[in-house]
Amino acid sequence: MTINPVRPSRCRILPSRSGRLCQTMRRAPPSAWFGMSVLAIYVLVAVLAPLLAPYGESEVFDESFAPWSAQFVFGTDYLGRDVLSRLIYGARNTMAIAVAATTLSFAVGALLGIAAALNQGWFDTVLSRLVDTLMAIPALIFALMLLAIFGSSIPNLILIIALIDSTRVFRLTRSVAMDVAVMDFVEIAHLRREGFVWMLRREILPNVTTPLIAEFGMRYCFVFLGIAALSFLGVGIQPPTADWGSMVRENATLIAYGDLTPMLPAAAIALLTVAINFIVDWLLALSSRLNDAQ
Repeated sequence: MTINPVRPSRCRILPSRSGRLCQTMRRAPPSAWFGMSVLAIYVLVAVLAPLLAPYGESEVFDESFAPWSAQFVFGTDYLGRDVLSRLIYGARNTMAIAVAATTLSFAVGALLGIAAALNQGWFDTVLSRLVDTLMAIPALIFALMLLAIFGSSIPNLILIIALIDSTRVFRLTRSVAMDVAVMDFVEIAHLRREGFVWMLRREILPNVTTPLIAEFGMRYCFVFLGIAALSFLGVGIQPPTADWGSMVRENATLIAYGDLTPMLPAAAIALLTVAINFIVDWLLALSSRLNDAQ
């Protein structure tokens, strides 16, 4: 009789950290896998946009509002530009600008939030009152006002969106970091007169990383939708740069004729938002289980 040896799972033979990550990914629910798959496809399309698009981003043809055909899969817009090509380039432009704005908002908001949590005094009071004042202004109206003053260039758009969104990041990071700042090991670090950078790297960040990652995904959704809304209103990403929000506005007249072309960029926005929310929900559930285990 031949005994076949039992092969251990690949996750079990990997180093501890990689093995835990592998097991966590294997236990992810179908909704999280759906979200990660959709996000991976979007990122791939954004990176390979020049190779995947059949035509140039701003290439104009003779026929405007051309119907769907073999030459133009999703037709052309009001200027005669290929809709499929602009959808592909729009993924790169909209997602890249949203990533830049979200990353900048987290770099500023999280750093100031942790600093306020570790230095609870006049610094925390002044920052908190300033953030409360800025958050009292509706975000979309505030963005419209600032873009009207400083212009709608891409650097200005990133800086303004990051400034507005950093207030939300500050509030969350300060709240989470204050729960950690009152623990004994942080008090001991204060007594040892450890510096801010040391406590940030060794004591605070390891204990707030998971909720911040989940919040990054959530804030990315809001930033992404905000940029699309500003572009739809005509003050976001400016032509001829392709953007999903402006594509909805430019092709909106086709809805009256029963054409589905304006729904394509809207569906792309909705699908990405749903996919990221699935991933965020999984990360939040994972964070909750880790906290319960501790």
